[in-house]
Amino acid sequence: MLYQSFFSWLVSQQLLISLMLIIFVLSARFGLSLFGARFVYRLVWLAPLAVLVVNLPSTFKPLSDKAISHYIVTSDTSITTSFSVDWASVYFTITGLMLVAIASIHFRYVKGLKLAKHPKTTMNTPAKVYLSNVISTPMVVGIFNSKLVLPRDYKSQFNENMLSLIVEHENIHIKRKDNFINTLLLGGAILLWFNPLVWMTYAYARRLQELTCDDQVLANKSIQEHILYSKALVHCAEHKFARLIAFSHYGDKKMMIQRLSNIQHKGNPSVLAKTSLLFIAACMLSGLAFAKQPMKGGSDKDHISPIKRVEPLYPSEAAQQGIGGSVVLKYDIDARGNTSNISVVSATPNSMFNTSAKNALAKWQYEPSKNGFKDLLVQLDFKIDTESAKLDLVERIEVLNEAH
Repeated sequence: MLYQSFFSWLVSQQLLISLMLIIFVLSARFGLSLFGARFVYRLVWLAPLAVLVVNLPSTFKPLSDKAISHYIVTSDTSITTSFSVDWASVYFTITGLMLVAIASIHFRYVKGLKLAKHPKTTMNTPAKVYLSNVISTPMVVGIFNSKLVLPRDYKSQFNENMLSLIVEHENIHIKRKDNFINTLLLGGAILLWFNPLVWMTYAYARRLQELTCDDQVLANKSIQEHILYSKALVHCAEHKFARLIAFSHYGDKKMMIQRLSNIQHKGNPSVLAKTSLLFIAACMLSGLAFAKQPMKGGSDKDHISPIKRVEPLYPSEAAQQGIGGSVVLKYDIDARGNTSNISVVSATPNSMFNTSAKNALAKWQYEPSKNGFKDLLVQLDFKIDTESAKLDLVERIEVLNEAH
């Protein structure tokens, strides 16, 4: 089924995604002074870019129809397969519940702000300005239609110069569409909720987003304005927000400490370090892309392997009588990775294992491809134990070159 194909594909991408996320997390944790916040923040897109590159249609190669796959089915297989878990259904159930829960958090949070449109404002901002009694620091809400929300007592909290710097910070969020970017990042985290690196990436990306905003605000600013801006951050550090909201805000105290440290110890990023890091990421991506290519030369590995293989049920009659055998099946794989047009090429004993083999193969799943594959062969060997002799039902003729 399509949802199982997607889940299998998603799982198959985890090595690539994890490697790219490790580069980002390590850079965000240890490399800010070396690479700079802006550069590291952009590295968050390494993972989706890598997945896109590795899965381009050109990476799919034709499959040789001369290869035949062998699989062994033992008599106790029916016991284990009876209790198999549909992990794809489990995954989509949890993902759906998380989406509903986080969407509920968002809507309840916005509703709880009790926004009131600012009656009169001369602030230089592209967004509409609203007031709220609930918050104590400014923030931007709205994914597509941004709103600048200020605490109702903002005039008593901030002087004119401090407020100007804060509004400039929020304007950068608005112009960069950061709330939309945050929604994409949060959506990716929910999609890959089972990978802990994704949640680390989301947390670091949100911090880096604020650091890059600080850098833009303080570019070409005086020392006095740096001090004034730092005081504004300290003042805003008293308020905490829910972590799983996509709206831009000033963050918690831990984030504030990092932002103040970044302002105080801002250095010059190394161009050589940036180039080296990108080179390493490109080498890792190239290696993984090469590893996904099928082997050439008609070797035993020159075939496509299923990403989901349902074991056939060993017929109880055959198991009770101690009978083993083999079935060779011919089949096609469509573009979605589903098997079809299954037929028996040969079998021994005749008909005893045919139904079980065909029923199982009908549930196998392969990687989606551009055009699918035709006339593939697979031999299923039904054995009472793994020491049984292997049967080969495909006739092989060796032709020697006797020319001198």
